Amino acid sequence: MVDRSADGALVMAARRNPDGDRSGRARLAILLLCLLLAATVLISLAYGASDASATAVLSDWLFQAPGDALSARDRLIVYDIRLPRVVLGVLIGAALAVSGAVMQGLFRNPLADPGLVGVSSGASLGAVSVIVLGATSLAPFTAMLGIYALPVAAFGGGLAVTLVLYRVSTRRGQTSVATMLLAGIALGAMAMAFTGLLVFMADDRQLRDLTFWQLGSLAGATWGKIATAGPIIMASLAAAPFLARGLNALALGEASASHLGIPVQRFKYVAIVAVSASVGASVAVSGGIGFVGIVVPHLLRLVIGPDNRYLLPASALLGASLLLLADAVSRTIVAPAELPIGIVTAAVGAPFFLWILLRKRGLIDL
Repeated sequence: MVDRSADGALVMAARRNPDGDRSGRARLAILLLCLLLAATVLISLAYGASDASATAVLSDWLFQAPGDALSARDRLIVYDIRLPRVVLGVLIGAALAVSGAVMQGLFRNPLADPGLVGVSSGASLGAVSVIVLGATSLAPFTAMLGIYALPVAAFGGGLAVTLVLYRVSTRRGQTSVATMLLAGIALGAMAMAFTGLLVFMADDRQLRDLTFWQLGSLAGATWGKIATAGPIIMASLAAAPFLARGLNALALGEASASHLGIPVQRFKYVAIVAVSASVGASVAVSGGIGFVGIVVPHLLRLVIGPDNRYLLPASALLGASLLLLADAVSRTIVAPAELPIGIVTAAVGAPFFLWILLRKRGLIDL
């Protein structure tokens, strides 16, 4: 008799191989990651130019004693400057890591990344268009949306690439994952070509803005940006747990997933749209931040196994913590200046990516 549950299939496989059942380790890892995220949030709120200590921030947060724990100046710095940055960092870190885990499960390849399907490139093209043409050709658009013009354009660019991607890779109701991946690379290259043309047209001031934005940063975090991108990111993160069963089933192959009761075509469509919305909204407000979607899921998969019921929430927690730590490094390593956070994540992620490649080829054992 066929098991109708994807999770049941994983349980049966675990029974055949007792060493493969890591559910206890996964639950412990999620608990530890919750504690890690709480610690990184507190450190991010307390660490900076202000002399507000971690103890003072925590006391003010828990006991709400204005004037006793923090001065008025420190409260302004903590709650109006640092807190939006921390909230945005948590949302973006979680979004990028979960998106990477979903894409790796969808493509059944640990090297898959949301950037491979062109979403980040499309979002960058939309944002660069506003930066370069916002005062000329796109003046009516920027005048109508004001400060929201940049994130709206970036999200629109990512969404447009996603819609074209799905149309190109779907034929007679069947979506080929391989075609989707190849089409995404092609669309991303086209978007980068148009982005390069706009960069060529930019003046010196715009070039400085473009360089900093494309490397990624949380420096411009505001409650307005959070209100723009936050609901989209949170909706995508809320949908992720409902994708876990389908991703577990796809690990057995599309035919097996179909026999297990998964509507494969609809599932792939929902997964790619959720990833596109999440990554597009993230790129819109923070610029290009790479390698989080590759490093976090792959590292967790080595520790807690491939079960997406645990992998997806663990990825959200570790991705948020990792991005906050990277942001702390970017704010302090060249103080009083600020290093773009994309440089920090690339410096860590690129060697890790190379390690994955060497490990897959059997050139290293660790």
